[in-house]
Amino acid sequence: MGTTAIVSAILTLLAGIGIFLVACQMMSSNLESASSEKLKSLFARASRSKLLGVGIGTVGTAAIQSSGATTVMTIGFVNAGIITLTQAATIIFGANIGTTVTAQIVALGMFGSNALSTTVIFSAFAGIGAMIALFAESSAGKTWGGILTGFGMLFVGLSLMSGSMEEFAALEGVKTFLAKISNPLLLVLIGAVLTAIIQSSSVMTSIALAMCVTGLISLDQGIFLTMGSNIGSCVVAIIAGVTSGTNAKRTALIHLLFNCSGVAVFLTVGWLMMILSRNTYSFGSLFDHMFPGAPQTQLAMFHTFFNVITVMFMLPLTGALVGLVTKMVKESDSADEGRLRLRFVDNNMLQTPPIAVQQSKREILRMAGLSMENFDRSINIITSLDFTERDVFDATEQEINYINRALVDFVVKLSDRRGLGGHDKLYLSTVYRTVRDVERIGDYAENIVEYADALAAAGDKFSDEALYEISQLKILVHTLYDKVVAAYARESLTDLEEANVIEEQIDDFTKRMEDSHIARLGKGICNANTGAQYMELSSNTERIADHLINVAKTIRSIQPA
Repeated sequence: MGTTAIVSAILTLLAGIGIFLVACQMMSSNLESASSEKLKSLFARASRSKLLGVGIGTVGTAAIQSSGATTVMTIGFVNAGIITLTQAATIIFGANIGTTVTAQIVALGMFGSNALSTTVIFSAFAGIGAMIALFAESSAGKTWGGILTGFGMLFVGLSLMSGSMEEFAALEGVKTFLAKISNPLLLVLIGAVLTAIIQSSSVMTSIALAMCVTGLISLDQGIFLTMGSNIGSCVVAIIAGVTSGTNAKRTALIHLLFNCSGVAVFLTVGWLMMILSRNTYSFGSLFDHMFPGAPQTQLAMFHTFFNVITVMFMLPLTGALVGLVTKMVKESDSADEGRLRLRFVDNNMLQTPPIAVQQSKREILRMAGLSMENFDRSINIITSLDFTERDVFDATEQEINYINRALVDFVVKLSDRRGLGGHDKLYLSTVYRTVRDVERIGDYAENIVEYADALAAAGDKFSDEALYEISQLKILVHTLYDKVVAAYARESLTDLEEANVIEEQIDDFTKRMEDSHIARLGKGICNANTGAQYMELSSNTERIADHLINVAKTIRSIQPA
């Protein structure tokens, strides 16, 4: 084989890796879109038990064909305080099992020699899926077309990788070089480094499968490379964890320690097996006996066996593992760490757009809750002229303003992601105005506190009649808020209609407040200054009600036609 052939084989390998990676991404994003509602409900159950957490991680990863996406999403959930470290650990355990599905699919595609190859059959799905996606009118049709296209491209990439391996296998120098790499630790290291570079354990495992099938490496070498790929796959989680909070860093460390522990146990067992059998038995020989004549199945089954046994070994030690990482990664000494941050979303969740949309709604509802807390504080301050909560008020207003900016930035990034369904896209288009409406509630509460400053500076205060009317107005606003939250959270048109009725009652009540104020002025019960602050309070509260109803009204634009 000449230099040109060698270069051609290398370029073919790179082409195969590229197509394989694109196929994985295409399948993952379209599967997420197709199963978005199921994913949402699936991960909502993560807190029930350890075994359920493992099951969720397994099924979720198998569904979206990406352990990296599952792990990064889990880190996002921990960072947002949605799940505990223990729950996150069990989901990550399950993700390691779910990722073996890809290897099993790839192994299945490698059968067929004299007859029509399954690789060719499965590759044809790329063309079928592309035509479906091209001609389909519905978004669901385009999504499933994308899934089939990604599935077919998976085997196109595999075919190119296998073809390049066959060319390398014809080189005696290459085979002699690879034969010398028999040290298990070195092979594990190679597998880890290559996976970290590629950032896909599925690609590394598929390359190892192709090398085994073509005889380029032995089954034992493929096993050690695959074990190393499990360690290398932690790089994605580590990158996600480093840029997040303390618990996110701990979750990434759990992932690394879990995979390293599994590799350490299997290396030890494999070493003892070789010693006790005097080099007769190894993991390779055992799986060769169990699945004779099918090296692709042998390696794929070992990959599954390795991850299942590691989970069985580590699951009872989950508590100890969580305790260890908690000690290794200390809480920050800064008292303000994490105060100004989004609690339910972070950039890690961009890996799973459907769930990120759901969490964005939770973040908006949290922001609305903070705005209403400040509304309550503002009413308490102006009615009592007690300013002891002023610092808390100012800190909350600062947090509301931060959420306003940070959430809009997040939604801009989220809107550009693939894998969003039609409903989610419509919802995201309403978020910008909704966040602005909620932020304005905080601004009007800030105005009310300024009116309290004016009263205190003049030595004035509201009359008992005015205080009673303000208390009744506050009750009405809270009744409206409860209905708005119900309408927005459940997308309920019934709750929206009830909220509209309450908002009209607030309009009528503020008009009556104006009439009462004029009557009190005529009787000399209040002066011009208190009257001015009272009318401003009434006007600003009525505008708060307007912004609340605006939030609820957005659900009309996302209702099915």
